Amino acid sequence: MTQNIYDTPEFFEGYSQMARSVHGLDGAPEWPALRALVPDVKGRDVVDLGCGFGWFCRWADEQGAANVLGLDVSENMLARARDTTRSTTIRYQRVDLDQLQLPPQSVDLAYSSLTLHYLEHLSALFATVHQALKPGGRFVFSAEHPIYTAPTRPGFVQDATGQRIWPLNQYALRGPRTTDWLARGVIKQHRTVGDYVNLLIEAGFTLAHLDEWVPTTAQLAAQPALAEEQDRPMMLLIAAAR
Repeated sequence: MTQNIYDTPEFFEGYSQMARSVHGLDGAPEWPALRALVPDVKGRDVVDLGCGFGWFCRWADEQGAANVLGLDVSENMLARARDTTRSTTIRYQRVDLDQLQLPPQSVDLAYSSLTLHYLEHLSALFATVHQALKPGGRFVFSAEHPIYTAPTRPGFVQDATGQRIWPLNQYALRGPRTTDWLARGVIKQHRTVGDYVNLLIEAGFTLAHLDEWVPTTAQLAAQPALAEEQDRPMMLLIAAAR
């Protein structure tokens, strides 16, 4: 079973205070770039893989989606999502995405935000999503960039001249990485950029877009703290079609 770190009190408390948890999609700086990859959902069936507090589910509902299914392994996240959702168009369900099953050709859009790097069996998930999409359906997701997940000790350091650098090691060594982020012992699965692309192709997808996200000039002007994101990509944004 996927590690359910979000039901750990220390982790959940820290996560609940993050900007993206408090302000939703508007608090996620990558959202405008990710939004550009999402097709029109009006009248469409949507599934959110790793829905968290349900921000994207509610957004899709506001855009006129016919049905929205939010899936997450965390009871804490789902409880918060249900408490803040009023629409009967949205359903939430507890699911371990490493064991996901979806009916064939049942959704028009599969969406996932910063969840897939926690999953061990990504090839099986991609195969499940592909068969669940209707012809012409789209799979849009973000994941932590492999440059971000690879290091054994992720974090910026200063070189001898005082320049901020991101040490990179063990990039080609796939597999689990245990880090201390909001709580001790958080397990993430490291893969290369090529792994993500090739697993999608092997599942039958056609790659539509790949973005190694960095903030825009306007975002940097509004939030100078985002400048460090220019030193290494933190997120990978991908759109693929059936």
